[in-house]
Amino acid sequence: MFSKIGAAAIKADLFNTLELCRILGDPHKKIKTIHVGGTNGKGSTSHMLAAILQIAGYKTGLYTSPHLRDFRERIRVNGEMISEGAVINFVQEQKENIEKISPSFFEVTVAMAFDHFAKQSVDIAIIEVGLGGRLDSTNIITPILSVITNIGYDHMNILGNTLTEIASEKAGIIKSEIPVVIGEKQNEISEVFIKKTAQCKSEIIFASEEWTVELNQGIKDQPGSKTLDLHATSKRQQITYNIQLDLTGKYQLKNVKTVLSAVLELRKQGFEITETHIQTALRQVITLTGLKGRWQIIGKDPLIVCDTGHNEDGIREVLKNIEAISHEKLHMVIGFVKDKNIHKILSILPINAIYYFCNPPLERAKPAQELLDEALAIGLHGESYATVNDALEASKKAADREDLIFIGGSTFVVAEIV
Repeated sequence: MFSKIGAAAIKADLFNTLELCRILGDPHKKIKTIHVGGTNGKGSTSHMLAAILQIAGYKTGLYTSPHLRDFRERIRVNGEMISEGAVINFVQEQKENIEKISPSFFEVTVAMAFDHFAKQSVDIAIIEVGLGGRLDSTNIITPILSVITNIGYDHMNILGNTLTEIASEKAGIIKSEIPVVIGEKQNEISEVFIKKTAQCKSEIIFASEEWTVELNQGIKDQPGSKTLDLHATSKRQQITYNIQLDLTGKYQLKNVKTVLSAVLELRKQGFEITETHIQTALRQVITLTGLKGRWQIIGKDPLIVCDTGHNEDGIREVLKNIEAISHEKLHMVIGFVKDKNIHKILSILPINAIYYFCNPPLERAKPAQELLDEALAIGLHGESYATVNDALEASKKAADREDLIFIGGSTFVVAEIV
């Protein structure tokens, strides 16, 4: 399993997924899909799109990874997780085929998702790429729309050491004559996508050039929740939206552009999605889809926030959010997996914070003591702890009411506390 051991778990072709799905009757060919990839933001983007389509009246499947607490989080229809019985039945019914083909955990899960969505007769399924794009198990689909949020440095041991190499792998989800929305136009790599779409005769839309999205009043208090108060304007069409978004990380301003461009493309294809559908859905993405871990507030006095941002770009966005919040001392409960550029990430963390280094309980995790040693060597201050919960409890004891406690560095760290 990639989550546990990393790159060694990856099967570098699509044969196993194709073969397993062939035995299942090619369920991925029986449903309409939207394919969502990118380095950061693909999870949030997938959940927002799913919420909008659901509110618009479409029976919507949603496949994402990894999960935080429950495996079934990966496979949802209209926000409802696949049942335990359905998971068990699938594995039992396909046990002989699984043993024969020897697929990876991820390949089995992808096939299970397609099978579930086909059996549920979904109108549309949002399929989030697991890793990369070209060789990702999800890439057996021919979607009605491809979405790539952005490109950053992550999984370089698998995808390549330059942004151009990584972009080329992500561009592998672009299909012949299928439109593609690119969330952020990044000058150094935009040509990769332009050339690929030209080869595929596919329309390309750069969402960052199509929309301006600004904060109206920052974070707004709503009954029982908080929302980002946003103003979105199309640069190309006479369209303006006032949006309240329950995902309150400011990095969501980028993702909203991607989502709105995707909605315009879906409208071209006959989907009936109104301004009211968009506004209603984005106010309640968390409730509708079960999304967790995106700038999620889990405590007050002191404020405690967690976020699954886990690479350099993701951490930079987290730090922007931290800077925007009034607080006295900053306490950071943080851990990583071994295959990240940990030295680079540590070097951008605030020097004046108090650190509680920890590691989630998996083989791929960076040992907390090693993390502490590296951090001390570059001037950060803190202690190491045996578990994530030990680190969190220590931070709570040390923090005053006006302080801020942040938990993150890895999806697996956040999974221990949400």
